[in-house]
Amino acid sequence: MLKGRSAVVTGSTQGLGLAIATRLAAEGCNVVLNGFGDAAAIERTRAGLAADHGVTVLHHGADVGVPSQLADLVGAAQRAFGGVDVLVNNAVVRHFAPVEDFRPEDWDRALAVNLSAAFHAVRLALPGMRARGFGRIVNVASIYSLVGAANRVDYVTTKTALLGFTRAIALETATSGITCNAICPGTIPTPNIEARLEAERAQSGLSRAEAERAFLATRQPTGRFIAPERVAGVVAMLCGPDGADITGAAIPIDGGWSAA
Repeated sequence: MLKGRSAVVTGSTQGLGLAIATRLAAEGCNVVLNGFGDAAAIERTRAGLAADHGVTVLHHGADVGVPSQLADLVGAAQRAFGGVDVLVNNAVVRHFAPVEDFRPEDWDRALAVNLSAAFHAVRLALPGMRARGFGRIVNVASIYSLVGAANRVDYVTTKTALLGFTRAIALETATSGITCNAICPGTIPTPNIEARLEAERAQSGLSRAEAERAFLATRQPTGRFIAPERVAGVVAMLCGPDGADITGAAIPIDGGWSAA
């Protein structure tokens, strides 16, 4: 479906970003992984994706909150593949504190990684997309771009702002063969969530199933986590032929959370 295309997925060395990168590779995309972690583990992931799917997979360790490093990431993809056909803005940071206790440096960091990085990546990739008459931009927002939450002012604000950013880019590119959409996942069992579950279990003595039920009680009405591979499937659809007429959308993948 995407054979011969190239993709950059920010924040893709683990969790949802890796699931998206894996699905794009399975669809035939050459992929640039991005993110931090153990170098040997990242190399195993990179080599495994390339071998499993017969595509070229690179890794770039840019801190996307630093514009010069993000520019080098996009430039590396352009040099390797001649351009960026698919851009998935997934990298994220999050902090937890009431607003009066929220550290200004944490606020600035969240703006840089969660929001400004998407702006810079699109700004840099878009000229090549226009020249080729094809592009797919997917901004990973969140259920918290559709509903609010206490003690998460950076996350709620930046993820909500991504929806406005998505709509603006969609309208600017509407006649160009480029689409720009946002996905709004509910709670996914990412490494961050797993750590929170294990901490709760250690404190409460709950079983894994009990801890999951308690954690999800105020979240997905389905009572189960959102599967990363299903979110990745929606991204693949948006990037393929069936997504050509979908642009400017904010798509909930939240087990009914935003409908409640």
